[in-house]
Amino acid sequence: MPLFWLRVALSLYGVGLLYAVLSLWGGRPILTRIMLPAVGLGTVFHFVAIVEYGMLGTAVAPSFLHQAESLLAFLLMAFFFVVYFKYKTASPGVAVFPMAFLLTVFASAPSSLLSSPSPGVSNRWIIIHVGLILVGYSALFFSFFASILYLIQERNLKAKATSGGFWSKLPALATIDEIGYKCLVFGFPFMTLGLIAGSIVAEARFGSSYFLDPKILLSILMWVVYMVLLYTRWSAGWRGRRAAYLAAFAFAAAVLAWSVNNGWHRFIAP
Repeated sequence: MPLFWLRVALSLYGVGLLYAVLSLWGGRPILTRIMLPAVGLGTVFHFVAIVEYGMLGTAVAPSFLHQAESLLAFLLMAFFFVVYFKYKTASPGVAVFPMAFLLTVFASAPSSLLSSPSPGVSNRWIIIHVGLILVGYSALFFSFFASILYLIQERNLKAKATSGGFWSKLPALATIDEIGYKCLVFGFPFMTLGLIAGSIVAEARFGSSYFLDPKILLSILMWVVYMVLLYTRWSAGWRGRRAAYLAAFAFAAAVLAWSVNNGWHRFIAP
């Protein structure tokens, strides 16, 4: 039954995907009125699926690789609605909806139930570790996309022209910058605590040698860049273009760290 609700959510996320594609070619306001209820309902069904996995005794999203992708998709959608209701802009949906759709496709595949935590690893600590990390990933994704929007809007304003359609309706530069900054501030504690929880599990299960795991090294690199990005904004007042480039680098490190999870991260066993 949880898989059924997940696939219902996937079909509703398809409306968001259609909105994202059509918006790039000058979508109409009616698209927004249709899209918001559809993806909102999809997020509710997605939450139901995650809860039911837990109630059935099946490890919730953080315990399985594909289910972690499901949880990340849900968190991205939750972030979208927080940003939408606070800033009254659906512009992040152009990136969030395709990402959430693809992640949910992977999570709803039959193979999503084939992997499990490595023997001897505390399932509770794995849930804490991966859950916190995924909140940090979601915040970093929003910060990255806000940086992309900032660069596009800055270019439009300097040219004193817009491309029309979606690009002509971007928020003000100050609003985009605030979204990126607040997402960073919110996500950094989660990323930090998630890495600490993972380190506790790694030390208990594998000893200090585990810290040579490529994913651990990449995660530490990502955290360092994340911290530098925050520091430069707090102390040096970096905003705009320089902050956007650094946010892009931090996001690239996060994507690389996530990708090696498929083969090198020994918390997950086939």
